[in-house]
Amino acid sequence: MSFDPWKDVPFAHGGPAATGLIRCEPGDFLVEEDLGFEPSGAGEHLFLRLRQVGCNTRWVAGRLARWARRPARDVGYAGLKDRHAVTEQWFSVRCPGGRHPDPDGLAVPGVTLVDWCLGDRKLRPGALAGNRFVIRVRNLAGDRQTLEARLSRIRSSGAPNPFGPQRFGRDSGNLERARAWFAGGDAPRRAERAFALSAARALIFNAVLADRLSRGSWDTAGDGEPVQLEGSRSWFLADGADEALPGRLSALDVHPTGPLWGQGLPPGKGGEHEAELATAGEHGLFAVGLESAGLDQDRRPLRVRVRDLDWAAEGDVITLAFRLPPGSYATAVLREAVDAADNAQRASSRT
Repeated sequence: MSFDPWKDVPFAHGGPAATGLIRCEPGDFLVEEDLGFEPSGAGEHLFLRLRQVGCNTRWVAGRLARWARRPARDVGYAGLKDRHAVTEQWFSVRCPGGRHPDPDGLAVPGVTLVDWCLGDRKLRPGALAGNRFVIRVRNLAGDRQTLEARLSRIRSSGAPNPFGPQRFGRDSGNLERARAWFAGGDAPRRAERAFALSAARALIFNAVLADRLSRGSWDTAGDGEPVQLEGSRSWFLADGADEALPGRLSALDVHPTGPLWGQGLPPGKGGEHEAELATAGEHGLFAVGLESAGLDQDRRPLRVRVRDLDWAAEGDVITLAFRLPPGSYATAVLREAVDAADNAQRASSRT
């Protein structure tokens, strides 16, 4: 039986309590990047904080390279942002000798300069503290009391942390490229190879998360299971004799993890470890392909803490605001409360 790595992930809190529509307008989906550090103020890297409407990150990076007359490799950014949104994010442009163009002269359609400064290093993917989201859901229908109870539960207990549909590509194109490659076809072009590998890893992770959600163990950890510290990429093996561990899990101080598949066996022992191996075996084409590609085993939290979650409803519109760590998807939080059709995707499918 085929597994849809987004639609077949069960809900943690009883399922959405309302229906609605998102991204009717770009301003209905706002993303603000938080680097978590201040650029040094000196150096050969020009840091630009840009507000973008209808532009994705890679397109803007290409335009910045042309504007600064630098090769594409000299432009850095910490995260990818969707064009179907209003986004604010930082870019870095390496300008040897500190000779950079005047930022106030930047002219890119859909892009506004918010701030700029100098820094001593290139921005790298993942080098941010997280993102703040403001999402407006229109045409809201459902019981408001149940919806607010669901949101309160997410605020106190967190939400599942699956990879979103963007990771798999339009019509699952990234995943299908991985499937064809691992089945003996030609390797994707270099530009597509990383997307195919990421999609394959995401499939196995989401399958493990789906299994644990179905068994109610997505927010627990047994003896010998890898758990990750909140706000950190560090993980350790849980000690079943640690009397403080259940309280730390409940307080969202640590989280159970799932595999980002690669060479060798995932760390850990016990029932959940065996369940991971069984789930990976069900997707053996992708597991073996990732091992053959030389990726190392890594971990990702099964649960995400949703910080500063707040909401305001007026008529048939509700506006949600919250913060997530890098790599977590706002749509994964939203789906736990609202079954929201994506107007941007519907429009794209008609063109």
